[in-house]
Amino acid sequence: MIELRSADVPAAERFGWWCDLTARQLIPTEISSDHTADFHASVSLLPLGAALVASPRCDGMRSTRTARLVRRSDPELWMLTLVRTGTMWLEQGRDHAPLAAGDMVLHDTSRPFDCQILHRAGQARVITLYLPQTAVPLPERLLRARTARPFSSRRGPAALLGRFLEQLMKQGPALEPADRARLETVAIDLSAVFLATVADAGRTVPAQTRRRALARQIKVFVQRHLDRPDLSPASIAAAHHISVRYLHHIFRQEEQTIGGYIRAQRLERCRADLTDGRHAGRSVTEIAARWGFADAAAFNRAFRSAYGMPPGEYRRHAATGST
Repeated sequence: MIELRSADVPAAERFGWWCDLTARQLIPTEISSDHTADFHASVSLLPLGAALVASPRCDGMRSTRTARLVRRSDPELWMLTLVRTGTMWLEQGRDHAPLAAGDMVLHDTSRPFDCQILHRAGQARVITLYLPQTAVPLPERLLRARTARPFSSRRGPAALLGRFLEQLMKQGPALEPADRARLETVAIDLSAVFLATVADAGRTVPAQTRRRALARQIKVFVQRHLDRPDLSPASIAAAHHISVRYLHHIFRQEEQTIGGYIRAQRLERCRADLTDGRHAGRSVTEIAARWGFADAAAFNRAFRSAYGMPPGEYRRHAATGST
């Protein structure tokens, strides 16, 4: 991940530095601001193959991509922006969108747009995913009909995509180049499913893309509900409006089983608690029950199979730093 900050530049040069940086690293636009005398901004950049995730924090500014700039250079990108703090206003074509924290919006580099990022207390922050237009398996005409319109990221595929972008920025420094290359496919798949939903074009997304995105959505659901004793293939299928048979089919394509995935995630939560000093007062049995293992003997066998030793011994080794 690349981190760049205006604080590393003399105050009088910061606004010019920011204009040059965004033109080189993102896309050329004409930028104006009421804070040009001492512009405060920073940006985190995470390349994912041909895609890019950027998370700028900045003082209030206006960014305009003119027809002249489009004619001069067009990287032909779709831009999916999630507003994290502050407010944003975007106009493209005949549409315009007022955006608040939690909203998501689509626009593209092939047509002029006008964007304002505002803040009240502290800097505004957004996360933008830049995707090659050729990588998104949806008709361009459908997507352009949905640009500059606000979408909530609080539910459905938008929520899944929003959390994915936030986690990318959080975990970015720890990602290896091979990880980032693989995550490009994830970003494209999740974006395609979200965009198909907002464009009412679900049938145009390849079945494999829809299946992979649904598998990730199910895994997120499982991770959020591991402590529920009623978590089962039937309850998971019902929550996603699919049959249990299709749920098993999805996980066969992932080369695993839904039961095996749940068990592995629960074991990992148990392992983490056993090594966490905050849970030192809890017994192994209590920790196991917390994550859905009602049978202590079965838990001991599963834990030993996964980590090479019984849970009590694992905890003792962790306490002495010898695991």
